[in-house]
Amino acid sequence: MEMKKVAIVDDEVQVTTMIEKYLKRDSKYSVITYNNPISALSGIPNDTDVVLLDIMMPQMNGLELLEKLMEKYPNIKIIMMTAYSTLDKVLDAHRFGAENYIMKPFSSMSVITDKIEAMTK
Repeated sequence: MEMKKVAIVDDEVQVTTMIEKYLKRDSKYSVITYNNPISALSGIPNDTDVVLLDIMMPQMNGLELLEKLMEKYPNIKIIMMTAYSTLDKVLDAHRFGAENYIMKPFSSMSVITDKIEAMTK
């Protein structure tokens, strides 16, 4: 089975660490994390399958990064993560190319794998 390459971008180290540990329990995920949206923009490999992307970050918000990632990698799958969901942000995320979003705190970590699996079939 081919590993799915997942990038996690969130300014909170504990969030990226928690998701990375959860995904790495399953040997079908290869995970890379970024706690800075600027380094994520230049660092995310072009063969990444899914990006988990926080909306609220310093330096550059997730919607700005989403727009830049979609320009750079038009076929990448992006799941937005937010604790501050407003209809405007959800609509903006969809307009910029995000296919899904997850509310924080996560109701269950399986929400993440369920969305990744659904998007990478």
